[in-house]
Amino acid sequence: QVQLVESGGGLVQSGGSLRLSCTASGFIISASAMSWHRQAPGKERTLVGQISSWSTGTTYADSVKGRFTISRDNAKNTLYLQMNSLKPDDAAVYYCHRVGTTYWGKGTLVTVSS
Repeated sequence: QVQLVESGGGLVQSGGSLRLSCTASGFIISASAMSWHRQAPGKERTLVGQISSWSTGTTYADSVKGRFTISRDNAKNTLYLQMNSLKPDDAAVYYCHRVGTTYWGKGTLVTVSS
């Protein structure tokens, strides 16, 4: 059974950092393209960034480029989103997603205080 479980969200001050984790089960994360998305209250879910299968490349939304980094630990079957220089506009529920499938995590809430 495929499952994605996010963790690591919380309250952080503007300019601070957080690292989100997405632990996968039921499939090998390194063999899959994975992505992070976010959804702020009253707004649509948007793509934050994506890592290709076998970690051959990453892409990011312009709004987070240079501040966020996607990586994975194959031994732990876990995807990460390192978020630095956080801004109030980054506040949202963050979701991980197995690209090309209907598998999503339930999300983790990030709150950024100004």
